[in-house]
Amino acid sequence: MKDSCAILGASGHGKVVAELAELNGYEKVFFFDDRWPELTHIEHWPVIGNTDTLLQDHVSYDVVVAIGNNHIRQEKLKKLRAYGVNLVSLAHPSAIVSHYSNLGPGSVIMANAVINPFCNIGDGAIINTGSTIDHDCTLADSVHISPGANIAGGVKVGSRSWIGIGSKVKQQTSIGTDVIVGAGSTVVNDIANNQTVVGTPATALIKS
Repeated sequence: MKDSCAILGASGHGKVVAELAELNGYEKVFFFDDRWPELTHIEHWPVIGNTDTLLQDHVSYDVVVAIGNNHIRQEKLKKLRAYGVNLVSLAHPSAIVSHYSNLGPGSVIMANAVINPFCNIGDGAIINTGSTIDHDCTLADSVHISPGANIAGGVKVGSRSWIGIGSKVKQQTSIGTDVIVGAGSTVVNDIANNQTVVGTPATALIKS
């Protein structure tokens, strides 16, 4: 059994990550959240400090950032890394992660997700429930692949992009940084940076 896991971010996503930590053998799970000390518990898990508190005592824990917002998660990861915090990745026992793929620190792989061979997953990624990442994909830092999304082979996804629930991405497609792919969309062409795309085929929303 492992000892203590610290989770930064007491949220719904954090609850899932807390269970992942327990399933990965951690005997003790503690939350840190910037709403502390007003927030003292999330379900049965204690919230024992904020970001600064964690930095003061980080040597006591393996740490995961459980913040759904890609930008905030990336900012927190950078701050923790600067202090030498031991960031770890967690995968659900039912997930399949090829030993030929690389998984960056601070990433979480949820139940029934699949990462096939020769993928490179950046730091702080969320590979959510039942999503699939096929061979030779490259996901940059702080990407979120939502539940049930399917990414075909050779796809590239830029930093902080969010692939919506149930979406599909055609093979050899490139998706830029800070992209949002709407729920249930089908990406068949490259997507430039800072775009929100929806539909089948996915097309950019016109900003008013």
